[in-house]
Amino acid sequence: MNKNYNRPLAPFSCQYTPQVPELLLSLNCTISITTYQAGKLVFISPKDENYLIQLPRTFQKPMGIAYDEEKDKMAIACKDEIIVFANSPELAKHYPKSPNKYDALYMPRATYHTGAIDIHDLYYGSDKKLYGVNTLFSCLISIDDDYNFTPYWKPPFIDKYVSEDRCHLNGMALVNGKPKYVTAFNQGNSFQSWRDVVTTDGIIMDIDSNEIVAANIPMPHSPRWYNNQLYVLLSATGELAKINLDNGKYEIITRLDGFVRGMSLYKDYLFIGLSKLRKNSSTFAKLKIADKANQSGIVIIHLPTGSVAGKITYLTSVDEIYDVHILPNKIRPNILNTIRPDYKEGLSIPQTTFWAKKNS
Repeated sequence: MNKNYNRPLAPFSCQYTPQVPELLLSLNCTISITTYQAGKLVFISPKDENYLIQLPRTFQKPMGIAYDEEKDKMAIACKDEIIVFANSPELAKHYPKSPNKYDALYMPRATYHTGAIDIHDLYYGSDKKLYGVNTLFSCLISIDDDYNFTPYWKPPFIDKYVSEDRCHLNGMALVNGKPKYVTAFNQGNSFQSWRDVVTTDGIIMDIDSNEIVAANIPMPHSPRWYNNQLYVLLSATGELAKINLDNGKYEIITRLDGFVRGMSLYKDYLFIGLSKLRKNSSTFAKLKIADKANQSGIVIIHLPTGSVAGKITYLTSVDEIYDVHILPNKIRPNILNTIRPDYKEGLSIPQTTFWAKKNS
């Protein structure tokens, strides 16, 4: 017997179908995921046509990821703050620990102190503002440096702003760069009223008309507007669905054995997060997929055909994934958090960058 079989698996060990590294190379992109359970943001990149490589970074309860492709900026919603990062290819090139290794380096540029308001989905709008789902206060918010948060919209059935997570508002889809559709677990107006009906009473709302465009959705998450169509993940049944906005019905695109949450489209491919269910959770124990939802990772769907194009499965460390986002034109990005002091040594000014010199 190979003695290696007795060794414990390394942190963030995963297995993947053979076509995944080659697909990421051909798409010229990196997968980014947040796992609040493990307290990490993880970049998953192709090392070559046969192997993947990962870069995990520690954050406090990371949730939604916002990405501004035009400015190449990223924002991460954490436990009680939103941290904004900007990419500096020049700092990456001369990164002291590994020069000429990374093709991007996201450096902290600003922190918004939101308080612990349980932000879920997070986006940059076309106006470059940050918009988030404030689940604790059951509303959408915008972020600036005047307040912890500025309410942007709340469902008409929520009578006031109060920290009670009344309907578990969680997901947001933008259309033409503006918040348009949201998902919630019910229409309750009392403290965590959604818990008793979590598997059956989910809704999707149009925030412009305040109308419910689809009801009785099984635990909706991650609404996304792709190709002029509204897609959503049905977490309670492990399905990807497309919503018919004319009649409120939905079409199942594909069924996945697991708790689905977090979704990003890049070219023809949907990258969907898969989470294990918490066995000791009274909420998750109610789900019909409870016995099947025993894996976490990423499932890649070829959207035109609905077929599975690849899968990444975690063997250690990652049990629950919240958000998934694709970084285009990045094969080996890096990011520095604000927990370790390394980021303070890299400086960017217009037209040039500096790394602090070490005293010999």
